Amino acid sequence: MTKFLLAVHVLAAIVAIGPVTVAASMFPAAARRALAESGTDRDLAVLGSLHRICRVYAAVGIVVPVFGLATASSLGVLGDAWLIASIALTAAAAGVLVLLVLPRQARLLAPAPDPGRRDPTPASSGPAEPGPSRLAMYTGMFNLLWAVVTVLMIVRPGSTTGV
Repeated sequence: MTKFLLAVHVLAAIVAIGPVTVAASMFPAAARRALAESGTDRDLAVLGSLHRICRVYAAVGIVVPVFGLATASSLGVLGDAWLIASIALTAAAAGVLVLLVLPRQARLLAPAPDPGRRDPTPASSGPAEPGPSRLAMYTGMFNLLWAVVTVLMIVRPGSTTGV
């Protein structure tokens, strides 16, 4: 049973987390293109697709920690420091995705305000688009957290397997 749980955990990580990291990483550059004056409808469609990929696979990604915890319980390692650190980092990555990345993507996709309406905080208030830049930073944080979790899962400090 442990091998089955581990297989589902690893496959879910590859199938669910991989697309989110790639799509989220592509989004800021695509947003810069779409927000440029030369941005096309195709650029906006790409942004919409990337955001949809991030949302859907983030929801599917819940399978990863569920089967990870089941695997850890089956292996009897729930109290190991490397696993506790991995759980904390996974929660942090999920928080960054749900609280910082996805909402900023959605804001960048929101329709522009009516040009006839006076907006006290125009989107072009800075020298460069701060939205895509800040989003790129948060996406990098998300990806770095997942990279550290992946390394912890492979190295497993204190593991008796000798790998």
